[in-house]
Amino acid sequence: MSSPTRRGLVLAGLILLGWLASLGLLWADLSQLAPLALLGLVLGRTLLQTGLFIVGHDAMHGVLLPERPALNDGMGQLALGLYGCLGFAPLRRKHQQHHRHSGSRLDPDFHGPGQPNPLAWYARFMAGYLRPLQMAGLLAGWGLLALLSSAGAVLLLCTVPLLLSSLQLFVVGTYLPHRNPASNSNPHRAASLELPTWLSLLACYHFGYHLEHHQAPELAWHQLPQARGA
Repeated sequence: MSSPTRRGLVLAGLILLGWLASLGLLWADLSQLAPLALLGLVLGRTLLQTGLFIVGHDAMHGVLLPERPALNDGMGQLALGLYGCLGFAPLRRKHQQHHRHSGSRLDPDFHGPGQPNPLAWYARFMAGYLRPLQMAGLLAGWGLLALLSSAGAVLLLCTVPLLLSSLQLFVVGTYLPHRNPASNSNPHRAASLELPTWLSLLACYHFGYHLEHHQAPELAWHQLPQARGA
């Protein structure tokens, strides 16, 4: 097993364990916390939520555990299932199409012709991935957690972080890198965000180094700063 693979698995395990452990906050007395503390919990849960998607994204590219494809895919399905009841295989097909046809009408993540309206693009982006069965799974999971804890805690620590995470992934991983494909001279029609490494990590696990990702999709998320030269 290579060093990057080992490091990626350790980071994936920490993200998964952190996400699971943070579910314990559902049973905490949140009414005793100051508003800033509550905000910190929501943002922390959001970062962990996004981390689940990033783990699944690495698995979609086969870089989470390249020596064991079946286990790689299984770990990807676990991460994406916990993230938002997403199916690994259909999401991978769409993502591969995004890489093959980035910034074109065949790109499932593209906004279409003309200048993009961010809100309309986000709505189209979400509509392309939300399915009735997925929504049913999310509602069932949240409902069960609400019965075991409280509806307010689930809304604050599960529903809101998922919504914020979807915005984070859209803005940093789709809108900003791909909003002006005609002005990008590279064949990937993508740009990278000019962020220092620490801010790139917090922004979206280095997803903002998007051109580097398209140029070398075989690199795991934690390898992108080195590819960027950050």
